[in-house]
Amino acid sequence: MQGLVAFLRGLGAARMAAMAAVTLALIGFFGFVIMRVTTPQMTTLFTDLSYEDSSGIIKELDRQAIPYELKNDGAIIMVPKDKVTKLRMKLAEGGLPKGGGVGYEIFDKADALGSTSFVQNINHLRALEGELARTIKGIDRIQAARVHLVLPERPLFSRETPQPSASIVLRVRGQLEPQQVRAIRHVVASAVNGLKPQRVSIVDETGQLLANGDPGDAGADGLTGDERRAAYESRMRREVESIVSSVVGAGRARVQLSADFDYNKVTQTSDKFDPEGRVLRSSQTREESSTTADNKDGQVTVNNELPGGQQQGGSTPTAKDESKKSEEINNYEISRVTKTEVVEGGRVKRMSVAVLVDGSYAKNDKGELVYTPRSKEDLDRISTLVRSAIGFDEKRGDQVQVINLKFAEGPTSIPTAEPTGWLGMFQFTKDDIMYFIQLGVMMLLSLVVLVMVIRPLLKRVLAADPARPTEAPLPALPEAPPAQPQLMNNATGQMIDVAQVQGQVHAQSVHRVGELAERNPTETASIIRQWLAEPA
Repeated sequence: MQGLVAFLRGLGAARMAAMAAVTLALIGFFGFVIMRVTTPQMTTLFTDLSYEDSSGIIKELDRQAIPYELKNDGAIIMVPKDKVTKLRMKLAEGGLPKGGGVGYEIFDKADALGSTSFVQNINHLRALEGELARTIKGIDRIQAARVHLVLPERPLFSRETPQPSASIVLRVRGQLEPQQVRAIRHVVASAVNGLKPQRVSIVDETGQLLANGDPGDAGADGLTGDERRAAYESRMRREVESIVSSVVGAGRARVQLSADFDYNKVTQTSDKFDPEGRVLRSSQTREESSTTADNKDGQVTVNNELPGGQQQGGSTPTAKDESKKSEEINNYEISRVTKTEVVEGGRVKRMSVAVLVDGSYAKNDKGELVYTPRSKEDLDRISTLVRSAIGFDEKRGDQVQVINLKFAEGPTSIPTAEPTGWLGMFQFTKDDIMYFIQLGVMMLLSLVVLVMVIRPLLKRVLAADPARPTEAPLPALPEAPPAQPQLMNNATGQMIDVAQVQGQVHAQSVHRVGELAERNPTETASIIRQWLAEPA
């Protein structure tokens, strides 16, 4: 301990303070690094939460002593990545998150005995609206939904039943497709008894009408003419752009499509008779025969009128007239075909497609991207693909134009092939890459601290002047004659310092030998005799 105390005194107050400050800084730095490395990786548990759902989830996490982080004013909750799945199942068991509305769980805690029929009907309406809002919220791009149902009661002694209606307000991310709007209308209509899709109106958070509740202008599918045309053009544009982009590259093609629709509804009825296809329906045959006798005597007697009556002897035989009539009636059915055609409105009368494609890019010897226009053969092949994709019909006047022009913004880099084999197995996510970058930066900072701070500090401490021993008083050394400062150089000063240190060491050694001789005189005398007996 005395040696340690002497060593610390030899360092000086300034060095001691510097070492203490550096030690505290290193402890804090390495403590931060260790905490950062050992802290579990956080990931998203739920997003777009309401304040009610967020408070309920936080209360459950505090009860289970699970660390969490809040972002976006509590709308996003982050938890350790290895506990996300288990937490979601556990919270779902408790009915969290509820989606910011009231569902059928309103009947779990209600007192059915003390409530009136009016309250029960209102609760049923609230529960139905809340369940529909949760279902709609599960669709992609929809952040929140609010549903209002109007279920009128049928008045007494009324023959007509009033139809229900619904209105929906949505908060969406981006823009909904017409198919998604149509799906929402059918989901709501299927969940409410007697509700038709045409009587469901949908509005987004900006006040834009996505679907009106007026069934007058809607077709059989619930869409107006403009909506059907826009949906058709959007679908065909995506198909054409997809097939062209697979050839020229993603983002290297622009497609514009215009379709002309015929909304006239045509009904045609035609009858066709086949004279060769005859079928006997009924047949009727009638035959008549008659016989008339001519009496020359002119006598009318009973004998003459009796059939087979014999003439009186000697009379001349009577002449007879016979007639026969035959009649046949045949009724035939002729095959007849009655055809009724109903052509709904919304037929495509004409279609025009304009496709703009960019050229190809390649690097030259200097590493610069060089633009190369596409050949006529490539453009013809692309045009053939587009015609096949849209169902090109020359009779109705369809037009397809494929033009190659250089885009104003060229590609920043040429896409490279994805690694295959064992390299393709290491597919890291964005969170994994950021975690590895954090570890790398911390390791680099630790290495810099070791090299730039700790290593010079250790060198400086180890190279410090040794402390002077204080065990025994040192004999006074004769003072050296004063030398003129201008004649003493650095080398001479160093030699004098070394001589003084060696003298102090020799004096200390002689002093210790004297103390040993005083304590052990017998052993000292024998050692001296042995030295004297040794030959010189």
